[in-house]
Amino acid sequence: MNLREMKWSKTEKEAARRAFEGAYRKECRAIAAKIKEMVAAASEPEDLWQIHDVLTKQRRRTDEKYDYRYSVLLFVFARLLKEGWIMETDLQELADDKIEAIRYLAGCGESGTAAQ
Repeated sequence: MNLREMKWSKTEKEAARRAFEGAYRKECRAIAAKIKEMVAAASEPEDLWQIHDVLTKQRRRTDEKYDYRYSVLLFVFARLLKEGWIMETDLQELADDKIEAIRYLAGCGESGTAAQ
C-alpha cells in the first residue's frame, strides 16, 4: 500500500495528534530558549534585527515541517524522530506497519534510534 494512502483509526489519530503537538511544543520551547539567550546578549540595534531574522527563519522551518495532513504524516514523524523531537514511545499506539514505515523513512535500525 502507498504510504500516503494508509488509513488511520480513531485511536491512531488521537495518538498521532498527541505526538505531533508534543513535538511542536518541544521545538517551540527550544526556539524560545535560543531567542531568550539572544535577547539577553543583545547590546546593539543590529542584534534586534538578527533576532527577527532568526525568528523568521524558524517560523518558515516549523511551518514547513509541521504538516498534519494524514497523507504526509508518516514522513513528518520520520523527520521528527530523526531530529529527536519525538521518540518511538510517542508513537506506540500507531499500527506496526506505520511504525515500521516511520523507522524506515527515518533511517532507524532495529533499536529504533535514528541513524547517525
